[in-house]
Amino acid sequence: MVDRFVKLRAEPLEGEPMYTLEFADGTTRQVTEDEKWALKRAHIRFFDITDQGDELAVFSPPSVQAFADGEMTIQAFPTTLTQGTAVRSLIAKYSIDNVRTTLTKFSSFFNRYYRSTYGVQSAQWLFDTVSATIAASGAKNVSVRKVTHTFSQFSVVATITGTSAKTVVVGAHQDSINQGNPSNGEAAGADDDGSGSMAILEAFRVLLTDAKIVAGQAPNTLEFHWYAAEEGGLLGSQAIFQQYARDGRNVAAMLQQDMVGYSPKGVFGVITDNVSSTLTSFTRLVIGAYTSIKSVDTKCGYACSDHASATRSGYPSAFVFEASFSDSNPNIHSVRDTIDKVNFPHVLEHGKLILGFMYELAFAPNI
Repeated sequence: MVDRFVKLRAEPLEGEPMYTLEFADGTTRQVTEDEKWALKRAHIRFFDITDQGDELAVFSPPSVQAFADGEMTIQAFPTTLTQGTAVRSLIAKYSIDNVRTTLTKFSSFFNRYYRSTYGVQSAQWLFDTVSATIAASGAKNVSVRKVTHTFSQFSVVATITGTSAKTVVVGAHQDSINQGNPSNGEAAGADDDGSGSMAILEAFRVLLTDAKIVAGQAPNTLEFHWYAAEEGGLLGSQAIFQQYARDGRNVAAMLQQDMVGYSPKGVFGVITDNVSSTLTSFTRLVIGAYTSIKSVDTKCGYACSDHASATRSGYPSAFVFEASFSDSNPNIHSVRDTIDKVNFPHVLEHGKLILGFMYELAFAPNI
């Protein structure tokens, strides 16, 4: 299937690093780094499973999360929302000026490529900013950590501890890429995925103004993830969720926010493939209650973003894109993906979604 689109060399050069990719039909193929980017330019999506080895967790069918008395069961999520007063109070504190300020800095790095010094510098800035946000809140039940990988950029994970270890995650990828010159090309990555990264950063700040959250009174733990190396084959998110699966971590729900600042038709795109159908239904409920725009169902294909890593590890995931996938931002993966093109009112709608999703599930004891 792959060779029909992209010509791959039969043999690598001596000493050339090779990467193992997995494709939608379940086949795997070893490729060089140049061949990996050629596949990406051809819009052929894949997991780079090179680092996973023999410990790769078995893929779980979307929405099937548990076994009860030997029978597969579909994990249930709330069908009514109970935290409206608190969520609307938090939404009022969500500052687009803050998002603009942090995105201006985050997109000012020459690129955030996961093997570049810029990618490390931007990750360190992100880690320092999250740390400062925690310090400013005065919260004692909140922490942030670096997750290191086999490449230079690290992922960032912030945790707001609740009364149980059951965890609700929102994620975005921090890296950027210029597909014309991956290693050395300029890539501000303002929308992909600076917009999602800074949108969840502001939601994190706002949640730390809630007295119950900072007192650790929520039944469930909340985590904010900024993944390294999504562009390279979902590397950072794979590593995190595979480790969670090995450790037996209870991840009740994961929401991905990959690109939130471009919407030519003013709607969300609710991804319906490689996700949990029940969590997606809950997410539509949140959209209807807390945002000002409508949504359309859309598909993005195999391994299109980090939610697929959660799904692959057996965890329920949802993904709300900035638009229908057919209306994707044409500027991404190039020098044109700059902050002047970001639709900040649309980012605000995603901010409302993130706060509603996280707060409602933080106080949902039976998920």
